[in-house]
Amino acid sequence: MSTTDAPENPRILALFDVDGTLTIPRGEITLEMTAFMTMLSRKITVGIVGGSDLIKQEEQLGAGVVAQYPWNFSQNGLVAYKNGSLLEVQTIAKHLGEDNVKRIINWVLKYVSELDLPVKRGTFFEFRSGMFNISPIGRNCSREERNEYEIYDLKHNVRQTMVEAMRQEFADLNLTYSIGGQISFDCFPAGWDKTYCLNFIKAEDYDEIHFFGDKTFEGGNDYEIFTHERTIGHTVTSPDDTVQQCTKLFLS
Repeated sequence: MSTTDAPENPRILALFDVDGTLTIPRGEITLEMTAFMTMLSRKITVGIVGGSDLIKQEEQLGAGVVAQYPWNFSQNGLVAYKNGSLLEVQTIAKHLGEDNVKRIINWVLKYVSELDLPVKRGTFFEFRSGMFNISPIGRNCSREERNEYEIYDLKHNVRQTMVEAMRQEFADLNLTYSIGGQISFDCFPAGWDKTYCLNFIKAEDYDEIHFFGDKTFEGGNDYEIFTHERTIGHTVTSPDDTVQQCTKLFLS
């Protein structure tokens, strides 16, 4: 379906997280889910709002995803597209300044170097245009190592403890920390969570704005938009659950 084709109910907008909502964590969207989203797009207006950068989003949802749905937001909306056209790109380096960027990177690498974890791999700090993604185990871990680390982290609160330490160390920078996925957390200026994407969506254009995500608990990277006054939040547990809830809400 083209982004220019109007759905049956254009004034209902549904925004979707990616990991755990449209795909398994860091997995690719299935043909069945792609077909379902195409069908849903004929009924209502659809948008994607993910925390990862556009390259990773395309790896999961397919090349050309920015033109597949009317709204596409990567990095929580700091890279924003409407009907396939780029609206804005915001950068964290410009916002914080290079001295503070170096200060954060140096602190994180020292902290991670002193962590005693069962496994460590590479890419502990990923610099994105709109946020820092920090992974105690390292983003280069295998899927099996990723799954094992998630269990370890839930038991030992590695990410939560690190976040609390960063809150104290960088209290002067007014940063927000958001734990998402299995192995990492995001760090970004306050207000740069997924609610940032709502800056581009005019209230008068929609009667309802729904959001579907799996990390909707406080501290999760879907929490702020899930609880926002402009959205109707829905917690999902898997892509299959997303299909079931959307079918009941919009296709019955």
